Amino acid sequence: MRKSEVPDLIGAEVSDVPVPEIDTGELLVEMKACGLCGTDIEKTQGEYTTALPILGHEAVGVVASVGEGVVNIREGDRVFAHHHVPCHECYYCLRGNQTACRKFRGSNIHPGGFSEFFRVPRWNVSKGGILRLPSSLGFKEASLIEPVGCCVRALDKCNVKEGDNVLVVGAGPVGILHSILLLSRGIKVMISDISEPRLQFAEKTKVECVIDAGKQDVTREVRERTEGRGADLVIVASGSPKAVLQALKSVRTGGRLCLFGVPTKGSVLDYDLSDLYNSEVSLIPSYATTDTETAAALSLIAADSEKFRPVITHTFPIMEFARAVETATSGAGMKVVITP
Repeated sequence: MRKSEVPDLIGAEVSDVPVPEIDTGELLVEMKACGLCGTDIEKTQGEYTTALPILGHEAVGVVASVGEGVVNIREGDRVFAHHHVPCHECYYCLRGNQTACRKFRGSNIHPGGFSEFFRVPRWNVSKGGILRLPSSLGFKEASLIEPVGCCVRALDKCNVKEGDNVLVVGAGPVGILHSILLLSRGIKVMISDISEPRLQFAEKTKVECVIDAGKQDVTREVRERTEGRGADLVIVASGSPKAVLQALKSVRTGGRLCLFGVPTKGSVLDYDLSDLYNSEVSLIPSYATTDTETAAALSLIAADSEKFRPVITHTFPIMEFARAVETATSGAGMKVVITP
């Protein structure tokens, strides 16, 4: 079995490893598609510290083997498997903070989603970490369940309302997914980036305004379109401190700022806290997704896959993992998906 792995957390390579053996309560899944996330790239560079550096968490496939004791899941089922699964019983889970559950970040699929076969541990299976896919939904489109679920969770946390003016900072894959979801909710969307290809892609989504942050004053453009107030909500779909500063300058007094992009280790924000206090801006970080949001994401994608399909611009087999990473980091396209 081939899988991508991280030697010394620098770079990535493809190697042959044995097909995982499963135990009681576990599943073996044959991967059919797995999206390449920006956090996967951070993990290969040793810059991601939120969870264990296991590559591939947007995986979908076919159940190849079912461990003893597993019920309601059969060989041949088309599935999405959560890599992180909360306990649903602890202090955090009972208060709606499932991603803060101590079990959440410690759980994962093995050896990762960029493998021809991966094992889903008993914990993940027993705690509701498996979603069945409808036969009408293609595997590549289904690989968007996890990132769309992350976006759904962020928008729900930010209490987005019809009539809001929203600025999305960053027109990469998750920025575009946020825009698609916002537009479907009847929200006015502005989006900024410094990449011309990504801005051109954003224009195709029919957002209200596309702002070239390398040539235009983002804050001025936003305020001109909001009667001088600024955006009701700014979603920072980037981990860059500069993007956060741009967002803070573009959000209205009393508005909301969603920290969605994952900052790399050591990121520092140079900002006057008195301005933050006086403006009464709410900072809302949003990390990962739970089974509630992925179920919603699956419904959204299955109901209108044509809306989401264009986000996937490149597909590479596992053996071309290095090319996949190069393509994703170059900004030449949008979502990159790995296949067997």
